[in-house]
Amino acid sequence: MRKNIFSVALIALSVFAFASCSDDANDNNGGTGGENTGTTEQTRSLVNAAYGPLQTLSSSYSFLVESATETTISFEGADNAGGPLVSLFDVQKDNSYAKKLYNNTYNSIAAANTAIDKLTTLNSVDLTEDGRKLLIARAKFIRGYDYFQLVQLYGEVPLILSSNAATIATQNTTRKSIEDVYSQIVSDLTAAIEGLPAWDANKSNPSQLAAKTILAKVYLVWGQKPLTQDQVAAIATAKVDPAKPAVDNDKLKKAIAYADEVIKSGKYQLLPDFNKIWGVPNENNAEVIFSIHHEGDGIDAQGNHQTHCGFTYPSDERADPHIQYADISLEKLIPDGDARQLYSYLTDVSYGDGNRDTLTWPLSVVRPGKWIHRDNDGVNFVTSTATQLNDIDHIDFRLAEVYLIKAEAQFYVNDGDKGLAALNEVHARANKGAKVAAISEDAIQKEWSYEFAFEQKHWFNLVRWRTLIASVLTKVPEYEYYKAQYNDKVQFDAIVYNGVKADPTRFDFYAKIYKHLHSKVTKINGHQYRFPIPLDANGADRGEIIGQNPGY
Repeated sequence: MRKNIFSVALIALSVFAFASCSDDANDNNGGTGGENTGTTEQTRSLVNAAYGPLQTLSSSYSFLVESATETTISFEGADNAGGPLVSLFDVQKDNSYAKKLYNNTYNSIAAANTAIDKLTTLNSVDLTEDGRKLLIARAKFIRGYDYFQLVQLYGEVPLILSSNAATIATQNTTRKSIEDVYSQIVSDLTAAIEGLPAWDANKSNPSQLAAKTILAKVYLVWGQKPLTQDQVAAIATAKVDPAKPAVDNDKLKKAIAYADEVIKSGKYQLLPDFNKIWGVPNENNAEVIFSIHHEGDGIDAQGNHQTHCGFTYPSDERADPHIQYADISLEKLIPDGDARQLYSYLTDVSYGDGNRDTLTWPLSVVRPGKWIHRDNDGVNFVTSTATQLNDIDHIDFRLAEVYLIKAEAQFYVNDGDKGLAALNEVHARANKGAKVAAISEDAIQKEWSYEFAFEQKHWFNLVRWRTLIASVLTKVPEYEYYKAQYNDKVQFDAIVYNGVKADPTRFDFYAKIYKHLHSKVTKINGHQYRFPIPLDANGADRGEIIGQNPGY
């Protein structure tokens, strides 16, 4: 068994099995997290119950935030299904992924609140005071983590901080300001640091350094003054990004300070080989800071379907994967010679039986390769041709992100070398020691894109930088598959791309990509800086109670 008792207990509590990427059977809002029985194992289960709902979301983030950018499209079902609707920029309050993320994150918060309230007054026969502090710290860690996700996706949200039914009835009907939500996030994560171990070899267990990593990211985002509800309303129908205000230097300096604590701790390192970060054999490697644990469908709450959805039908390149990159040009988004190109944008895969799939023109499209299973690492991917298992842990934070947090914060506050050394720690690892000569906003943003392709960071970055609309309007019309011949059968049959003739049987596939790309350009506007406040698990309109986000 490769996980310790904390994670094992989590799995035991997570009894829902999911068969598809979009299954939202676990969207019921609010479990209590267990009974206050007073034994160490049962009190631990109170806290672990807060982690189970997050296992259902590892792959959901792919569909909600990756497909809501210029880089990714989803063909998971017909165009009226949850994933394709995100890809078409047509998310509404009933979207399955918006509902799942919102509802299950609040399920996690509800369990954390129960654990905090009960553990605060619990008289356990075998729970030491240090043990109590540890469990409360874990619950506060995950509550802070949850609210950070919610405020970025939905903006002002209710702050529910109690398991008392009467208190919940008051708190869950009022959206709190951006400042209030971020203040609570900082309060929870700071309090968690006091009770957590400095470091944990099992990266699914929270630690002080994991909390400090998230605090560094929190201050990076907060310090760039996230849009308020009124500011989103002002741009809701505009096709121009909002102007970026002056940053909050004090907050960005805190981002730098927390990043430095993590870097200087010596507990993490950038792996010399970027391609050794990925896969089940490499879980808990020295670069990973915090991850969501997965054992697979039928074992934990839901397997990590990024394993399956980006590489849905092994050994059949003509079958549409559930989620994929939007254009062939992305094959060369990362320059040749950069080690990140190989796994970030997968163009072919070889199997142990000698078969090979060409995951690009004219049969398919380039696919994300970081999360798929493979038997070894290298240029030729030797992978099982069976349906991909969903048991790869989802890496939420790794050391490379801490370096880029520091670089970005330093740049905006004009600190020291403005982030050049921190950025080059990441760049040089992937480029055989070669470094970026001069720091710039463009260099920082490119490094984020190259390093974290399909790691559910891109939409959050674009929103933070206020470049979401420009990224779509400037890049998508330049894509190969945006061209008119991909929507006309006669023209399509005559295409010769890079010396390769079009396969006439693939017209419908590429016409569908064309439709998604044009929909992105047509429908992008300012309201997409937020996702809609979704329906609850029973179909009730929560937006009518707390107010809907602009444009939905």
